[in-house]
Amino acid sequence: MKRKIIEIERGLCDGCGLCTTACAEGALALDKENKAVLVKEVFCDGLGACLDVCPTGALKVVEREVDAYDAGAAYQHVLKTRGKEAAKNVHGIGNREGPADRISADSEKASPTGGCPGSVAREIPAQGRGEQGRAISGASELRQWPIQLHLITPQAPYFRGSDLLIAADCTAFALGSFHPELLRGKTLVIACPKLDQTDGYIEKLAELIKHNGLRSLTVAVMTVPCCSGLFRIVEQALEQSGVEMPLRKRVVHIDGTLVS
Repeated sequence: MKRKIIEIERGLCDGCGLCTTACAEGALALDKENKAVLVKEVFCDGLGACLDVCPTGALKVVEREVDAYDAGAAYQHVLKTRGKEAAKNVHGIGNREGPADRISADSEKASPTGGCPGSVAREIPAQGRGEQGRAISGASELRQWPIQLHLITPQAPYFRGSDLLIAADCTAFALGSFHPELLRGKTLVIACPKLDQTDGYIEKLAELIKHNGLRSLTVAVMTVPCCSGLFRIVEQALEQSGVEMPLRKRVVHIDGTLVS
């Protein structure tokens, strides 16, 4: 099948090993030359959590023909190499308890989304939020339309000289103060790196950045692993644009708090 998977540019790898610990599935290891390698392709879920810790840019997510990600095999691998507690964090396994063989067999049917950590069903306690929390104005801070990346026009006049916020779709729903804390005074583009057809996103954003003299550029993402892909898309777009400017990252937890 054709799917996303990690690719390693060996010449850029400095052997720091950070990617091997960031990968919950144990898909990466250092070889005898102290270079990162894929242990097995079926262990790599393609979400790219390792990209966030690589200091040299040696890792990237590509799409190619490769065997499907096997959560059960990854679980067994991590169970043997890192132990039971680490194995609970394997993508597609979650925190379920039970015999290893049962977990392995059931792993891929745990969820219609393949067990993605960002799709795990959970209840968020409301205690302490809303009643005594900061009052949120009902006034919208949205300054333009459309906002979805597929629909926006990079040459639209409202982008010129603006402070641009590129936000993952879920951030506005999770963060009650999204409008006053993140959106106020900014133009907005929204996208989902997991569910959108992202072909052309880098080129479109690069054009927007290159021709509009932006004052600032901020990316807002959720804490779930797949959401970090949006930040990487914007990083690549900024590089492709040839514009030198700071890129700020804001991260929203699913409990509705800003963690950075």
